[in-house]
Amino acid sequence: MHTRTFTAGPEHIDVLGHVNNAVWVQWMEAVATSHWEALAPAEWQETHVWVVTRHEIDYRGNIALGENVTAETFVPDPPRGARFDRRVDFRNSAGKVIVSALTQWVLIDKASRRIQRVPADMAALFAG
Repeated sequence: MHTRTFTAGPEHIDVLGHVNNAVWVQWMEAVATSHWEALAPAEWQETHVWVVTRHEIDYRGNIALGENVTAETFVPDPPRGARFDRRVDFRNSAGKVIVSALTQWVLIDKASRRIQRVPADMAALFAG
């Protein structure tokens, strides 16, 4: 599991006074990217990139200006070919999950810009 904390700034707040839905998606990508950067060797980061193909998001709450949320991300199952699912749960200061997402990603070879099967050693980074 990998975590990252976000604070709602003025640029994140919508007309209803809480974090806009599009911001949650940006934060999902940010925590996924920081997870990859924390685990993957530099040579993999130079040659590969992950691209989202699907988001499934459940909104159960929100935060307002100045409030913090902690994102927890993990890969629940081994990759299937080039694809894998990533779970991201956002917890408010009370520890309650207020936004939960299951996002499907694919591995792209940067040079060819083509989808590539996830190698076993790369998949092992996210196991357990």
